[in-house]
Amino acid sequence: MRARSFFISTLKEAPADADIISQQLMIRAGMIKKLAAGVYTYMPMGLRIIRKIENIIREEMNRAGAIELVMPMVQPAELWQETGRWEKYGAELLRFKDRHERDFVIQPTSEEVVTDVARQEIKSWRQLPVNFWQIQTKFRDERRPRFGVMRGREFTMKDGYSFDRDVEGATLSYKKMYDAYNRIFERIGLFFRPVRADTGSIGGSLSHEFQVIANTGEDVIAYCPDSDYAANIELAEAFSVLNGRQEATQTMQKCATPGREKCELVAEYLGIDLQKCIKSVVLAADRTDEKGQPLPAKIVLVLLRADHELNEVKAGHIPELKDGFRFATDSEIIAAFGTKPGYLGPVGVSDDVAIYADLTAADMSDFCCGANEEGYHLTGVNFGRDLPEPQKMDLRNVVEGDRSPDGKGTLKLQRGIEVGHVFFLGTRYSEPMKAVFLDENGKPQPMQMGCYGIGVTRVAGAAIEQNHDDNGIIWPDSIAPFEVVICPMGYAKSEMVREAADKLYEDLLAAGYDVILDDRDMRPGVMFAEWELIGVPHRFVVGERGLKNGEVEYVHRRSLKDKHMIKPEEAVAFLKSQH
Repeated sequence: MRARSFFISTLKEAPADADIISQQLMIRAGMIKKLAAGVYTYMPMGLRIIRKIENIIREEMNRAGAIELVMPMVQPAELWQETGRWEKYGAELLRFKDRHERDFVIQPTSEEVVTDVARQEIKSWRQLPVNFWQIQTKFRDERRPRFGVMRGREFTMKDGYSFDRDVEGATLSYKKMYDAYNRIFERIGLFFRPVRADTGSIGGSLSHEFQVIANTGEDVIAYCPDSDYAANIELAEAFSVLNGRQEATQTMQKCATPGREKCELVAEYLGIDLQKCIKSVVLAADRTDEKGQPLPAKIVLVLLRADHELNEVKAGHIPELKDGFRFATDSEIIAAFGTKPGYLGPVGVSDDVAIYADLTAADMSDFCCGANEEGYHLTGVNFGRDLPEPQKMDLRNVVEGDRSPDGKGTLKLQRGIEVGHVFFLGTRYSEPMKAVFLDENGKPQPMQMGCYGIGVTRVAGAAIEQNHDDNGIIWPDSIAPFEVVICPMGYAKSEMVREAADKLYEDLLAAGYDVILDDRDMRPGVMFAEWELIGVPHRFVVGERGLKNGEVEYVHRRSLKDKHMIKPEEAVAFLKSQH
């Protein structure tokens, strides 16, 4: 490729609404153009990156024996109604009606459609296992699309779906995709961790995320430096930090705490340790009667040690909240506890309120909590004496220093960007959609399913978050828009430079490199700055001064100050030595 024949459009400054470095650099490097909130045009430079990511995925999917197809972006509501996700998926599911008033969705994912394919096409155990996959546009109507391609509304996703005869076979398919995903992200050149994760709205019983390690990541990963344990903080198991509950040594007392609504202020005012305080979080589950009319919400009180934070994913496993929950409103709290938030506690609460304590909170004794009266708290409170024993569950986020669930050390936390996710679904979709096959005995059995996704466009953003400097992007070789750029000094003016640059260009092409020759009439500093912004990893500079000594200059994007003078005929061999 020659630069005059390509489209290059860079900016000196990023738009003011570009939030994070990958969004800023992709816009400045002319890779994406914003069309609407969370919707982007992929310009030629950006599209080359996406296609290279797709090619790596396609090669590894073929290697793993998966079969490519393409499913429609527009899907009939009937399929989503069969699985119950029409109601449960939420506002991110973009619904619309056609001219005949029939309901459709723009796909955010394709479990229903692929299961419909399977139930029509797969009849016998002899046809299993099979793994269908696609690379297709998806749409999720994010409330707050942000961070460029990291959390857009329209995006490109690789999604795959395996079908097996039994759990054993499905587990093997899961492992095969897990291994394939590791190979994909290794080939792309990312520093990543596979971590255990919650299954979320997809469903299923086993899940791993592939997290690219980056300080700007939205997810928090808990990992053990002394073992292979790693999990999304949503799923990481949090044990009690106490060695069982100590005997009560204090009597319960009611203390005035005027204007102190936060645990930190209460602890300071009363002169007690914050870790001796319990905070109350009130959740609500909406309910309806048999006719679908609304009933008063079910109120659930969650107790946590004051320095711990509620894990909302874990809270979703509370039996009363398993069909969904929200934070209770002030009016609901006043009706249930007789006071406004800030003075809530578990003592003397109505039997209509379900009380759950995190494992650490349940082990506490002589603790402080709200008195359910404005301006007052209780100290010296003990379970079993001053109030009934609570129901115990792991309900908090882990913190650094917590015991690792595998027993091999303590946990540390780091941020990550989810770029891939694998799920073992079991019969979550095959049973409601009646996707069955006939086994060896002629009996119908539901297919066991797995689901495997990669955010193709998100991978590009994550790679930038992990690979950039003050000058711009530093692409891994495998997904760079071009592997090599040749920068001639005075291409149009110097026949010596032009001939040497053209020869080097042809040599690199013949050796299989994806190379661009910048044949534009630009000043060297401007040309270098533009390619450093774009992030091409290898640069050759061809100038008369070097050619007179029989040399060209080589610079790697990651170390701009480290320059090598080499003979043009040795450029290909030198480049191979850099890999």
